[in-house]
Amino acid sequence: MINKVKKLYTHTGQYFTSLRVAPSDAQARTMLFLLGLGLLTVGMADLAHAQGANNIPSESSINYTDERIISSIRAVLAYIEGAFGALVMVAAGLGAIVSAAFGQYSAALGLFVVAVGAFILRSFVSTFFGSTLSQNL
Repeated sequence: MINKVKKLYTHTGQYFTSLRVAPSDAQARTMLFLLGLGLLTVGMADLAHAQGANNIPSESSINYTDERIISSIRAVLAYIEGAFGALVMVAAGLGAIVSAAFGQYSAALGLFVVAVGAFILRSFVSTFFGSTLSQNL
């Protein structure tokens, strides 16, 4: 029993000494993971209070505005429904024709779907979101 404890003590000491002096790749990754986990835990401890900390704004004091989201949607729809959408449609259509000519029928089918989708995108937007989407946004 005593020899078993001595052997365990010696093995544990050698393990931690090798960990400190020349850690293996797995040991180094484990130490970095535990360090990151510890930093996240300590850093988020203030946010874990049930009543909220003093420096965290309450839900009632935050004003939500969707102006940036609306302007982003307007910009994306303007590009896709405008000249860029036409360019995508033409490029995908030509790519589908060339792919089919070279025998790449799966690529041609994918490009064909993109071309048709770019062509009827305006109809989809007005069908699913109403004809006044651009005016509402």
